[in-house]
Formats: sequence, structure tokens, C-alpha cells
Amino acid sequence: MKLKGRTAVVTGASSGMGREIAYYFAKEGANVVAVARRAERLSELVEQTKDFEGKVLAYSADITNSEKVNGMIDEAVKQFGSMDILVNNAGIMDDMSAVGDVKDEIFDKVFDLNVKSTLYAMRKAVKHFEEVGSGVIINIASVGGLYGGVAGAVYTASKHAVVGLTKNTAFMYALKNIRCNAICPGAITTEIGSTETMKNINMDGAKRTGIGMALNPRTGEGSEIAKVAVFLASDDASFVNGQCIAVDGGWRAY
Repeated sequence: MKLKGRTAVVTGASSGMGREIAYYFAKEGANVVAVARRAERLSELVEQTKDFEGKVLAYSADITNSEKVNGMIDEAVKQFGSMDILVNNAGIMDDMSAVGDVKDEIFDKVFDLNVKSTLYAMRKAVKHFEEVGSGVIINIASVGGLYGGVAGAVYTASKHAVVGLTKNTAFMYALKNIRCNAICPGAITTEIGSTETMKNINMDGAKRTGIGMALNPRTGEGSEIAKVAVFLASDDASFVNGQCIAVDGGWRAY
């Protein structure tokens, strides 16, 4: 087992990629604090993984609140003695608007979850990692954090911010045995398209970004992201730091 004896905190764990990451981490022996707002979905995950080597603890929290973020990490340390791995997975899409059509409320919602919550968790985690002498951070970014035409202006900017946080943190803490990498998924089967911010899609923006969608070879599965996360969290990736790994089936290789 690649993660036996370790403790991970995974945000956005009630569905999609986050759920799969929590599932595979527990399967590989890690104890997991699975964080999301929807407590009932987390309970299903706990039941699903009850016979695994690693244990899953459900933790319901609004991670746009910095105090709640601090609480989830404190809970991991309290319940399992330490924390070794942080996975910032929670995120939402925008409404596909170009910058001239961006609404303030969409900007605030997307940046609060995609960027601020990620920063809050990283800020808390690195302090703990410094104390214990090591740690791993995995941020779920997006190919939208590497290119400009995958989503609207706000989502694109938010994921570029996550990529920047990843690289800066990797460099700043490399001498302290703290690794920080990002996974940049392409089109993956998740519930992100059903979020509130996508209820009223900007059709002009959607049409423009849709040009590249035809090049997508297929839609990936959350498990395909989770397996990359297991690698990055494990000792197999001990010399991998500051990388943003596209997992997109070759979509953006064009």
C-alpha cells in the first residue's frame, strides 16, 4: 500500500474527483478526512470504504471560511495524530463569460472557493508540515489554468492562480521537505457543470470556448485523476515538485 500510515485531508470529497481521491487514498491505506458541505454524501463514502485499511472521517464545512479550514486540519491532527497530505479539490465553474461580461457575484463565488479556500488550506497546512518536517500538497487545477480558451475569464483566472500558488509554494518550501504539485484535469465526469454559477450560461462565451472542445478525445473519469493523486502523494513522487500535470487524454497536446 502506497499511503499506509498517512493522513490526508481532501476537500470537495462528496462527489466527482474528490470522492474518488478520498476513496483511492483510503484503499491505499491512508486515513482520510473527507471534507464537503453535503454531509449525507460523505456518509455514503464512509460506508463505502469501511472495510479499507485506511479510515475515512466525514467532515462537513464551508471552506470559504478560513476558520472552518483551520478546523478541518486541526480535526485531522486530533483524530489521527498528524496530517501528511492536503488535497485541494473543491471548485466551481463560472458562467463562461468573457471579461467584458463578468458579473461581480460570479467573480466572488468562483474566487472564494477556487482560490481563497485553496490558499487558506495551504497556509494552515504548511505550518503543520514545517513542525513535523515534511508534507505533500496536491492542488486540483485545470487545463484551464494552463491555457486561455477552456472556460470563461473568471474560472480561467482562478485556475491560473492555483497554478501560481502551486509553483510558488513548491519553490518556497522545497528546502523544508514540503512538496506541492497540481493536477490539471481536462474534461472529466463530475458534477461541476450543475453548480449555481452555471445556471445562466453566457452563450457567446460558450460558443467561443466550444471551438476546442471538438478536439477532446473523450471524457475522463474521476478515478483516472485519483490514481495520479495517489502517485503524487506517495514516495514514488519524492522528486516531483512544482509540477502541473495535465491529465486530459492528450486534448491540449494539439
